[in-house]
Amino acid sequence: MIRNDALDLPVRSALPGLRDALDGPAAPGSAVLVAPPGTGKTTLVPLVLAGLVGDGPARRVVVAEPRRIAARAAARRMAWLLGEKAGESVGYTVRGERVMGRHARVEVVTTGVLLQRLQRDQELAGVEVVMLDEVHERHLDADTVAAFLCDVRDALRPELRLVAASATTDAQGWARLLGGAPVVEAEGISYPVETAWAPPARPVRPPHGMRVDPALLTHVASVVRRALREQGGDVLCFLPGVGEIARVAGQLGGLGDVDVLQVHGRAPAAVQDAVLSAGARRRVVLATSVAESSLTVPGVRVVVDSGLAREPRVDHARGLSALTTVRASQAAGRQRAGRAGREAPGVVYRCWTEAEDVRLARFPAPEIKVADLTAFALQAACWGDPDASGLALLDAPPAGAMAAARSVLTAIGAVEAESGRATERGARLAGLGLHPRLARALLDATPVVGARRAAEVVALLSEEPPRDYGDDLAAAWRTARRGADAYAARWKTEVRRLTGAAAGQTPAREDAPGGLSEDRVAGIVAALAFPERVGRGGDGEYLMVSGTRAALADGSRLRGAPWIAVAVADRPVGAGHARVRLAAVVDEEVALRAAAPLRTEGDEVAWADGALVARHVERLGAVELAVRPLKEAAPALVREALKEGLRREGFGLLRWSREAGELRERLAFLHRTLGAPWPDVSDDALHARVDEWLEPELGKARRRSDLGRIDAGQALRRLLPWASGDAARLDELAPERLEVPSGSRIRIDYANPEQPVLAVKLQEMFGLHESPRVAGVPVLVHLLSPAGRPAAVTADLASFWREGYRAVRAELRGRYPKHPWPEDPAGAVPTRHTSARLRR
Repeated sequence: MIRNDALDLPVRSALPGLRDALDGPAAPGSAVLVAPPGTGKTTLVPLVLAGLVGDGPARRVVVAEPRRIAARAAARRMAWLLGEKAGESVGYTVRGERVMGRHARVEVVTTGVLLQRLQRDQELAGVEVVMLDEVHERHLDADTVAAFLCDVRDALRPELRLVAASATTDAQGWARLLGGAPVVEAEGISYPVETAWAPPARPVRPPHGMRVDPALLTHVASVVRRALREQGGDVLCFLPGVGEIARVAGQLGGLGDVDVLQVHGRAPAAVQDAVLSAGARRRVVLATSVAESSLTVPGVRVVVDSGLAREPRVDHARGLSALTTVRASQAAGRQRAGRAGREAPGVVYRCWTEAEDVRLARFPAPEIKVADLTAFALQAACWGDPDASGLALLDAPPAGAMAAARSVLTAIGAVEAESGRATERGARLAGLGLHPRLARALLDATPVVGARRAAEVVALLSEEPPRDYGDDLAAAWRTARRGADAYAARWKTEVRRLTGAAAGQTPAREDAPGGLSEDRVAGIVAALAFPERVGRGGDGEYLMVSGTRAALADGSRLRGAPWIAVAVADRPVGAGHARVRLAAVVDEEVALRAAAPLRTEGDEVAWADGALVARHVERLGAVELAVRPLKEAAPALVREALKEGLRREGFGLLRWSREAGELRERLAFLHRTLGAPWPDVSDDALHARVDEWLEPELGKARRRSDLGRIDAGQALRRLLPWASGDAARLDELAPERLEVPSGSRIRIDYANPEQPVLAVKLQEMFGLHESPRVAGVPVLVHLLSPAGRPAAVTADLASFWREGYRAVRAELRGRYPKHPWPEDPAGAVPTRHTSARLRR
């Protein structure tokens, strides 16, 4: 029995256009569906496409949602509209859970599940329509699935129909991506939503990393209380993460007959179900961005928006990736506000100023631009496009992030070093439905520690345990095993899935390694997953193999361990080291085995404390295992160390005569004035060409003192444009000295490359009507008194003789009566002598 609710949804107005795009005579077989929140695009459209509502043909439809909670909710809502239970005509599949009957025609899956299915069966046998929902969120899995489906339609199944659906999106961009698909828009019944600006009374600190100013959370709680007083209906409050939800919930005690519910990806299924069904009592729903789209929370008339969101970020230099708190985009703000107008007029309280709002980013950053791309790179390699250059993507993956991902995948044997193509092992890793690091740990740890225990630890690493589980991975493992909270329930479900996957991929040795302690097992698995985060140290601070330092919290049970494997870490803003969130104790044997590809041994010469230090070093990445002094080092190593010394301390380490310094200034003037072929002699440019101008002198040097014997001027002449013949014009274009009217040859100062300076006694310039020039640039003339002190500065002698000389003559004539001070200097005889000597 089809409920009337299904037939009255506003998206019905778009159905004719959608049918034409997918099934019309000249239909491209794809479409971009733009429908406002609450119109029924997620629930009615799949039923129509499957022929479960209306008179369309019976077809199998797969709907891809970005989150598990949305996938379950959408399937249950569609089943309810049909008067059925989930699993009959409409089912769902998420990681670790499948509710799907034999005769189901609509299957709702997460994008991650669909990605795995495409890798196993590129044709998607039996599926006739795929609908990608909420594509505006730009999750990496969703972008990847869309790209793969475009390939499938182009090469294997042109009849496969594809719909990209969203409430707000770059519709034209998606239309181009789908090969010129038409954009079909649905008119929504949107109730007006009033905006109330509710910024904190006092400034709050902006978010840094995962940190949110407690003062802002206190303010958000106060705005929720204000909304309950001023408005009717339920309140939906958006916060960036689970921790912030818990803190605000703790400040909302004493609300009487109001229920406070917390909804996020980790919430128990019972809580999620309670949020998605209307209750008898008034409710405050504290939610992450999971409630922005896909989910309709009934009864909501008010939205309180903290203005914050969480996005993934990766620090490639330190090998750390984590979520970070950011200001939510304008698009997210519109989505959130729209939740208040789903069923009736509503109000949104925004916890920032109207002036701030216009400065927010228009859209959230696509994950492909900011996230760790290791899993994406493996998926692309398994698909046959290692660099993803042939994939239909709205945004190309950053080259640096792809290079870092390729490095990780090569180290774990997932891709070939040269071609980047997936190995057989890489295909097995991709098939486990885990991040490649965790898949490697599961695969390689199972023969050592057993499938069950490997799966249990990997399950802990695949979803970070609550902070109150502590930072000791082994202790957190024991807590999860005996726990009865929502996290422990999800963990146990994932353990069952991974145990089966591990047993199917590796030889069964469940009983053989039983003698290993839990601490050792946790360490082995963590080290295999994150070999570059194995660290050695003590007293709470460790140097990881990656070169990053990591510190344990005070009171950590792990303090004092000589080696640890860091599973989760972040870097506080302004700190030079990482902060350990979850780690396990390991011994040196485990560390060496897990990070074996990073073990090296060889001679090293470094510039340290202003001198060369030569050593033979055994290393595990950045961690030194053994060191002994080296008497004779290879010249190439010495040369590189000396270059490093020059980079750190500058070219002042060389011998700079006055002529050498002036040569560098003359060249800098010519480079600025004339450009090529005259060389750039700035520090950066000289470092970039150090092999050209400092050889062979640098090759002969063996210690710091040898640098001080290198004639910098002689070396610098190697950069002159000898090949073009311009080097011979150096003295013509930028002469060291300039002959003035008196016959004196005066040195030119090129310290200012914009305009050289000529400092000369005023009387020696008599009779010269125009300022001298070098390389076409007027020289700035410093006219000196007979005592050599500055009397005037000019770049236009003719003007000075006419207008400035009279005042200088009046001031200095009485002070220096023995020197000539003619009334007409332009016509006078230049001299460097006194008047008496001239008369003789």
